Amino acid sequence: MMLLHLLIALMTLCVGECYTIRSSVSWAVTKDVVDEELDTHSDEAPAVLVDNIGIWKQAYPSSVYQDASEKKADQRSKSEDVSSASRVFSYRMEEVKAPSSVPEPPPHEETARVARYMAHYSDWGHLATISTQDQIKGLPFGNIFSVSDGPLDNSTGVPYFYVTPMDNTVTDLRSFPFASLTFSEAEGDFCRKQVYDPEDPRCARLTLTGKMVEVGPEELDFAKEAMFSRHPVMKKWPHGHKWFFMKLVLQQVWLQDWVGGVSLIPLEEYFKATPF
Repeated sequence: MMLLHLLIALMTLCVGECYTIRSSVSWAVTKDVVDEELDTHSDEAPAVLVDNIGIWKQAYPSSVYQDASEKKADQRSKSEDVSSASRVFSYRMEEVKAPSSVPEPPPHEETARVARYMAHYSDWGHLATISTQDQIKGLPFGNIFSVSDGPLDNSTGVPYFYVTPMDNTVTDLRSFPFASLTFSEAEGDFCRKQVYDPEDPRCARLTLTGKMVEVGPEELDFAKEAMFSRHPVMKKWPHGHKWFFMKLVLQQVWLQDWVGGVSLIPLEEYFKATPF
């Protein structure tokens, strides 16, 4: 009996010493901390690094991740990150010329101003096209896109896009160039502060419908400024994906920003209004 108790005690001690519980929460660490982790858990870290890099192998060229997979951790310089693939999606936050705070929405009665406000201060929207995919050909297909109607101090009301022909949505647009772009005020803090559900009519939603066209040479510099000033990480995206700029030439402005119905805002009023 004493021998049995001794064996149980030894097994309990081993379990307590052989296993550690790791938090699933992640945060930025310094290079020194990374080196320490790699030294302490050398049998775990390589697998983690390979898995992180492998996530992007299907979408990005080998040049993005080969350095990280071929170099050992202790051979990297102090300025390098653990995974070079992560640099494709990262940028210094100070590069984004964001306002100190997004102003409060205009009064809901000023529908044209509300529409321009949403088109200007929304960083992304939902673009709906008519699908060319075999299994859903001819049916609606929605996709998320980063957008900009101009630099923060210069709103045009015209949404610009930075797209690749590898995207299903671009394939759809080449077959049928008309689309609808929807923004929700739930993207920002206003609805959250007011405790409005995203479907609450007081949490405004805007749908811009029109024709998607490629940006011409005379407008290319402005399109670059509009997109890259608001989404600077785009400048690092792989050139092999043949990115190009498009814009939505508006035909209808649909807005719901209060209880009691929707507003169809004439284009003249929409472009005359200001979001500022």
